[in-house]
Amino acid sequence: MIAIDWGTSSFRAYLLTADGAIAERRSAPLGVLAVQDGKFAEALESQVGDWLDAGKAPVLMSGMIGSRQGWAEAPYARCPAGVEEIAAGMIEVRWGGSRSGWIAPGLRCRDVQGVPDVMRGEETQILGALEEVSARTAWICLPGTHSKWVRVEMGKIVHFATHMTGEVFGLMKTHSILGRMMANGETNPVAFASGVLRARAPGGVLHHLFGVRTLGLLQDLSEADSASYLSGLLIGHELVALPRLIDAVYLLGAPRLSRLYAEALKAYGVDALMLDPDSAVKGLFKLAQALPRT
Repeated sequence: MIAIDWGTSSFRAYLLTADGAIAERRSAPLGVLAVQDGKFAEALESQVGDWLDAGKAPVLMSGMIGSRQGWAEAPYARCPAGVEEIAAGMIEVRWGGSRSGWIAPGLRCRDVQGVPDVMRGEETQILGALEEVSARTAWICLPGTHSKWVRVEMGKIVHFATHMTGEVFGLMKTHSILGRMMANGETNPVAFASGVLRARAPGGVLHHLFGVRTLGLLQDLSEADSASYLSGLLIGHELVALPRLIDAVYLLGAPRLSRLYAEALKAYGVDALMLDPDSAVKGLFKLAQALPRT
């Protein structure tokens, strides 16, 4: 089969063997926003046309390709959801006369105040990673531009919450007054940890953010370390929002960012366990097995 992880900014394709092993992989900066005039079929053919010509099937896609800005909108499935519920929400797309593929839906839930939350693509990653999760109930964090904190129980996603941490960090660093006192460089572990712990103090995130500026003004924080402190502060505020009884979290994402989250969790006395960042492939393979047979 062909597994496609198609996000906002990137395209990743995997040719899988009959037992789900990766035989070949390809990637390109051809995310949903880079495809002009809705020509998603043409974009797909440009990347994996030879696989399609060779009769490799089925084709399963997940991520923002199923959004309103993508090929076709796959309505969000409701939590709690596992393989069966997500597979039931997949939609089929056709092109070129005889070509076809399936797009996985995202997920939606509501918090205790009734405010909705959504994800697209992460649900497939989680499905693929569940075989690595030993606990019957667990928390999985997917760090990123919009970090997801996901509660799984008995092989199903029961609830999740999104934090715009990465996006806010980018905005603060690039477009706010805080960024004027920051220099680019490697993460300083000490400054990062200081920001993480600051998030536990009274005052709230808006007051804490202004402290990034004042620490720099009074030379308590160097320009080289300010970005590390800000990163720790924002990630720390994610952790403050978590239930107090969590003693372990699974991390699913890019290794470098996952390591930062692991350090932040350690500062809060929480163990971090790393999951396979390529788990979306395993999730798509599971969904392919759940497709209706014709």
